[in-house]
Amino acid sequence: MALCKGILLLTSFSSLALGQATNYKANAEASLDALQTFYNTSSGLWNTCGWWNGANCMTAVADLAAADSSVLTTAETVFSTTFSNAPAYNPSTQVFKESRPGFVETIYGHPAQKVVQANDPSVWLDSCYDDNGWWALGWIAAYDLTQNADYLSTAEGIFANMSAAWPSSCNNGGILWCSTSTYVNAIANELFLSVAAHLANRVTDQTAYYLDWAQREWAWFQSVKMINGAGVIVDGLNSACTGDPGATVWSYNQGVVLGGLVELAAADSGNASSYLASANSIANAAITNLTDSNGIIHDVCEVNESCGPDGTQFKGIFMRNLLKLHQASPSDTYKQLFETNAQSIWNNDRDDSNRLSLNWAGPFVQPANASTHSSAMDAIIAAMVVG
Repeated sequence: MALCKGILLLTSFSSLALGQATNYKANAEASLDALQTFYNTSSGLWNTCGWWNGANCMTAVADLAAADSSVLTTAETVFSTTFSNAPAYNPSTQVFKESRPGFVETIYGHPAQKVVQANDPSVWLDSCYDDNGWWALGWIAAYDLTQNADYLSTAEGIFANMSAAWPSSCNNGGILWCSTSTYVNAIANELFLSVAAHLANRVTDQTAYYLDWAQREWAWFQSVKMINGAGVIVDGLNSACTGDPGATVWSYNQGVVLGGLVELAAADSGNASSYLASANSIANAAITNLTDSNGIIHDVCEVNESCGPDGTQFKGIFMRNLLKLHQASPSDTYKQLFETNAQSIWNNDRDDSNRLSLNWAGPFVQPANASTHSSAMDAIIAAMVVG
């Protein structure tokens, strides 16, 4: 699989995106039905994917419900079931992370099911700050739909744990990947930025507090050159505390920062144009570097089908956050990307049960699971919203 390294033109999408009209809403609803075949009401999680992936599955459900009121009841049931049941299945400290060029993996232990206290944010924490950040964003998405204060306070409690990890050993800022790791990576810090900025726009009596954290994180993130010369974000820092030029460029690292900057622009309106300019620069560089000649997004692990349980989630995260940027700063390029990828997924990367797999260009790769499916579903939701 060769990725397009040149300037991405709208015409590169034409062979797929300018075809007959697609009913993205129907496709998104069918995708939700297929996703829920993985949902385990006893655990409040989705079978076949990991703990942090579950937060992304829930966020996909929330995003669809925000745009399609017909699935709101399903979403509210998922939120309440997951909120009540999932903490008992939190792997907690039994979490290990591995990162090497072209490969990221989260490895979970299997602790015995435990009794947890309701409305305690600590029950959503494991030893890795990125996992915690995903759940914080998931509960913020659920709060936005339901206005359930318990969901927002859960996100606040999770962020309190993340902020206690500041600073890392690099340039007097940032947080580590995990409390058990020495790696300072992009994703944990992007999630820190995004959660802080989201909370600044929702916790009205603490706006200044959360805004200060988001601003500090963004200033630090730029100072350590996490964004390379090509304008894309590398996976993390090297031993010299600067962006590692040998680190993999993953799609999700290009995505989470977009959502964070959009929320930061809303919270700090006086500097909004600067934040949105940075977000658009990253987004366009990512599209240039991560799409093939037909405009389909890929991660490097797809070449050998070695994405593991983590990399299968990444592209949908990019699409979800690119949609947030598009809503704040519309772009024909982004709209075309959503539609091209959503059409290719439905036509080339779907089985007879409407389950969606890894390679959005096709062919369908067995097995589809809740991670590959929810990731592809993010692209379909984005196309539905802009269509």
